[in-house]
Amino acid sequence: MTLDTSLGVALIPAHSDWREMPAAWKGGVVALGNFDGVHRGHQALVADAGRHAKALGVPLVALTFEPHPRGFFVPDTGPFRLTLAPAKRRLLAQYGVQAVLAQHFDAAFAALPADTFIEDVLLKGLGARHVVCGYDFTFGTRRSGNVEKLREAGAARDFGVTIVEPVMREGEIYSSTRIREALRAGMAREAAELLGHPWEIEGTVELGDQRGRSIGFPTANVALGEHLRPRFGVYAVRALVEGVWRDAVANLGKRPTFGKLKENFEVHLFDFTGDLYGKTLRVALVDFIRPEMKFAGLDALKAQIAADGQAALQYLRAIPFERTRNPS
Repeated sequence: MTLDTSLGVALIPAHSDWREMPAAWKGGVVALGNFDGVHRGHQALVADAGRHAKALGVPLVALTFEPHPRGFFVPDTGPFRLTLAPAKRRLLAQYGVQAVLAQHFDAAFAALPADTFIEDVLLKGLGARHVVCGYDFTFGTRRSGNVEKLREAGAARDFGVTIVEPVMREGEIYSSTRIREALRAGMAREAAELLGHPWEIEGTVELGDQRGRSIGFPTANVALGEHLRPRFGVYAVRALVEGVWRDAVANLGKRPTFGKLKENFEVHLFDFTGDLYGKTLRVALVDFIRPEMKFAGLDALKAQIAADGQAALQYLRAIPFERTRNPS
């Protein structure tokens, strides 16, 4: 495992086709799932898989899917991803996974019968000694495979199968759906509690209209890509810049004061000067400050921006760095 210090990324081996898995990563324990968000439920599943891998003395490999099957089957669903591939890979590594098969999900893979998925992907491709999945995991064309089918196949083909029951908090199941709901409501702290780590947007800094620079408040315009769109408004955030986490304030929205139609995610880093264009930033949402607003003029906007910056600093001082930074 190597480390990209600019992003704090643990670089574990990643592959995109079960037919090309190196021998070094075959014969291990396989954790199955989409792992969108790598939330506390996913973490429990990976921990269980890790215990089996340690007992058997074999590698721990995660089998996930790119693009997310939901995006494949419902292409007009809009941005919904909690974690794109780099973040998912980083988080899985943090929680103990040693290699990832981010299987390319296309029409051919979607059409695989459930039996073929077990025989070719799990056994021939990965040489799975043991598989671990959630109670609701389905696979194969038209979701024809389920956990019972996996159990039956394990008994017949001599590989172990562990089904992880729902992981709950106060009667509520940890789920990617619930985290999306929290973020769409602007509940960044609730989302972080459900995830077990702050939620991040990770993207390339693009050239914007440089309006912030002209009013003394320069911002980095971070590409949103396929990330879920949380509630529009202003957030206290922390951004990873060249290996260092920095306090910042961010605005997500369409900037109605200027009549913009395109969504923008603009991040102002406190006490920072430098050229970030073309670089990738990880931005962790810490707390929601206020919803998006339209202002009567530039002076009112500048006054509010200054107030937002002070509010962000107060939020960030109240939530120590150690509690808000993502694993790196």
